[in-house]
Amino acid sequence: MSKKANTNSALHEKDGIPQPESINKSSVEKVMLRRRNQPSAKELIAGILAQDKVALSRAITLVESTNLDHLVKANEIINGCLPHANKSIRIGITGVPGVGKSTFIEAFGKHLTSMGKKVAVLAVDPSSTISHGSILGDKTRMEELVKDENAFIRPSASGDTLGGVARKTRETIILCEAAGFDTIIIETVGVGQSETAVHSMVDFFLLLKISGAGDELQGIKRGIMEMADTIVINKADGDNVAKAKLAKTEFNRALHLFPAKSSGWIPKVTTCSAFEKTGIDNVWKIISEYIELVKGNNYFDEKRQNQNQFWMMETINEQLKNHFYNHPEIITLLEQNKLDVASNKKTPFSAALELLSKYFK
Repeated sequence: MSKKANTNSALHEKDGIPQPESINKSSVEKVMLRRRNQPSAKELIAGILAQDKVALSRAITLVESTNLDHLVKANEIINGCLPHANKSIRIGITGVPGVGKSTFIEAFGKHLTSMGKKVAVLAVDPSSTISHGSILGDKTRMEELVKDENAFIRPSASGDTLGGVARKTRETIILCEAAGFDTIIIETVGVGQSETAVHSMVDFFLLLKISGAGDELQGIKRGIMEMADTIVINKADGDNVAKAKLAKTEFNRALHLFPAKSSGWIPKVTTCSAFEKTGIDNVWKIISEYIELVKGNNYFDEKRQNQNQFWMMETINEQLKNHFYNHPEIITLLEQNKLDVASNKKTPFSAALELLSKYFK
């Protein structure tokens, strides 16, 4: 068979259409140019005060960065925004995974924006203890709220911080308030007893529950139940309505076992269906009643003052811890002491005291 005949056979592969490049060179050039032309702290502050969401996002990225070069710029932005902050209602929302936090927040957020409010959602995603990565899928789950002009959603990785609250959430709240958001919602990972971190940075703490999953028994436990200002039983729809009403009764009974709150507020229990968007208006009514009470008896301002002092102490503790572990001599001695402790040559306590003594010399 000739060469020409062979190329015309059914087994011959014809030349196809050339595949386009997977990366748009023009887009890459624009991204690189934008990275080179980083806005100054003053430009970002001006953008935040002008309610520019892009400037707000870029500023939050700086605040969350662990790069020491970004720290100075981030602090300048925070200090520039601080005089324009503290004009919002801060709401913490927690609950076990699967309780419907994202669905509830979307329905609740849409209800607030329909009233003319500006809502910022700081959604904290759990970080893997193995890969240290996070999915950060809250914008995907809240597909309606993310398109709302009066809403801003910022997912962040929890890292290893207490309560699943991102390390810089406290500072991010300040930036969102300066950008004109009057309602700040913090969604936590929902890991139970360690939710004290989010409780220490919000005005109102909302605990989401579901019925028919043994959750009613948790009502007799302390910890997170004592911190809650209201309990909302979600998924009260379909065949679950009767169970939700029963759970409401059980939780109301349980709340009477706890001592009175220093705010003078009596925690309430209500039901809702985030899926059917029923009962959402009642949740906001309860929050409004609480805010009216605590502002009237000055507890609102006292709580914020105490929170500011608490986070000052937490920042000191964090900085001391970071400085300790980054100390050149400690880095060397720490590994040796780990080996000594593992081989029972030293007790954990004596090894720790030795390291601390070396650090404070």
